[in-house]
Order: sequence, then structure tokens, then C-alpha cells
Amino acid sequence: MNAANLRECAPVDISDEDVMAAMKTMQGYIDITPADFREVYRVAYALAQERMLNALKAADIMTPTVHVLDADADLIAAATLLADKGISGAPVTDSDGRIVGVISEKDFLRRMGAGPGGSFMRVIAHCLKSKGCVATPMAGRTVRDIMTAPPITAAADISIGAISALLMEKNINRLPILDAAGKPVGIVTRSDLVNSFCMLG
Repeated sequence: MNAANLRECAPVDISDEDVMAAMKTMQGYIDITPADFREVYRVAYALAQERMLNALKAADIMTPTVHVLDADADLIAAATLLADKGISGAPVTDSDGRIVGVISEKDFLRRMGAGPGGSFMRVIAHCLKSKGCVATPMAGRTVRDIMTAPPITAAADISIGAISALLMEKNINRLPILDAAGKPVGIVTRSDLVNSFCMLG
């Protein structure tokens, strides 16, 4: 999410002139200063946001189409799917359709010498120092070999406030949403979360 998008989501700052103009449009006499009005608005706005953070659930903001990968698929198929769909990661399922892990660009980058931070430029540096492609050793490997497991998942009734805390705490970019049988019914990404915060603005 770029800075322009974030600015669009930011709440509008209320000036004294805005407050005076608003007070003049109200019927009758209001015995309150602009500073008091702004403080009441600030507290009410924060309370409303908190209420909405708990009211909006994963089911309200998730993307219902979930691109999944079979745990036994080869990494060529996995990389091709991620590239074709324009996504950076996907849940991994077993033969019963239950999520057993998540595979992402970070998993590939780590295997290519990016280190814990998963830096693409570290991979470039590693490539330049090495002979041949650093992805070659992954040929013949499966999704199961490099996926992150166990997966971090949630039910559709998790609040967006809880989702935000979970993504930050676990340093993940997506949260698969499961039904009672452990099968995916949607996915919430950081972009979905930012868009939901725009709805609260």
C-alpha cells in the first residue's frame, strides 16, 4: 500500500473554522468551545473506530476466492501459479483439502539465500557471488519441502482488530479463513485489512 493510499484512508483534521461553521448550522444555542467540541469528536471517533474494529469480521472483508496449492505439487507449479495469479503467497492443502501450511515468496527467497529477512536484494547479491542460479537446488522439490507450517489460520467470525494484531504479531501478510472442517472459505491479506480501515475513516 503506497503513501497516497494511506493518505486517502487518514481521518480529516478538523479546524476551529470547521467547528464554528458546524456549530452555526445547528439549531439553538450550543454552550461549548471549539476546543471542547474537537475533544468530544476525537473521543467519539476513537470509540466508533474501536466499535467498528470489533464489529467488522473476516467474513465482511475476506477475498472468497482462495488459490491453493497441493502440498505434493512441485515448486515449478507453485511458482507458476503465484506468478500467473499475481499473488505473493497461497495456502497449502493436503489430499482432504485441509490447510497444512502456507507458501510464499519469503519461503522461496529463504531457500535462495535471502536469510531470515527474505530480502530479494540479498538473493541478487548471493547470485552474483555464486556460479549458476541459486534456485536450481530447488528443482524436483515439492511445496511441502519449503512451506511454512503449521499455518496460522482463523475462523470467519474473527474481528478485523484481532486480524490486525495477529498479522503484526506473527509478521505474516495473509490469513487463511477456514470453515469448521478446516477447509478454506476465504483469505484476508494486508491489503484487505487496509481497505477495511478505509471503510472506518
